[in-house]
Amino acid sequence: MVEKGYMLYEGKAKKVFITDREGEYMVEFKDDATAFNGAKKGTITGKGYFNAQISARLFTLLEKKGIPTHFLSLVSDREMLVKGVEIFKVEVVVRNIAAGSLCSRLGLEEGYQMPIPILEFYYKSDELGDPMINDYHIAALQLATAEQMDTVKHMALRVNQILTEHFHGVGIELVDFKLEFGLHEGHVLLGDEISPDPCRFWDAETKTKLDKDRFRRDLGGVEDAYAEVLKRLGGGLSV
Repeated sequence: MVEKGYMLYEGKAKKVFITDREGEYMVEFKDDATAFNGAKKGTITGKGYFNAQISARLFTLLEKKGIPTHFLSLVSDREMLVKGVEIFKVEVVVRNIAAGSLCSRLGLEEGYQMPIPILEFYYKSDELGDPMINDYHIAALQLATAEQMDTVKHMALRVNQILTEHFHGVGIELVDFKLEFGLHEGHVLLGDEISPDPCRFWDAETKTKLDKDRFRRDLGGVEDAYAEVLKRLGGGLSV
């Protein structure tokens, strides 16, 4: 049984604790919700549970498909054991369908199906509002090496392929999503979470939003949307 120690870090959506196992940490998912770089705050009842369960299912799927992740196991309904990862200060966004800021930046109608996936990179900085950057910025700021970014790009597109196919099978469109990568013992791993918080999910038939956009846009039914995603993925995992 892993022992949870003191809290190492608290972010907007998660708390990170040390454990009695070297190089392993416990992540607790919170019900707190934020949007627009923290300008909007609230609580989504059960969000921590849904995000932990959904992330665990999807990390397990990706591991089986050859994607190395930080995920080790669930230790409670909303806590997971993970490998220690030195996260790159580069957020990777994969876009399959036009939504959110992409529409306003490029004048695209929401719902436009991209002929190919788009990869975008953002500088992970709350103070600066996570500005968009490119390979030159990443190199100049020494956020990651060119070789590491090649690995990140390859992994991000492979993750997109795996998840798009998987969600298609349960009647959900993977519109876009944010990924975070980092180093563990010199190897690039996928970290953070994969849930309705950093992802946009739409019902394939009705285009109903099943993600945090319901909170951002005050659409209501936020908890039901998160629960629906977990239900379609097969429900919660036993610990």
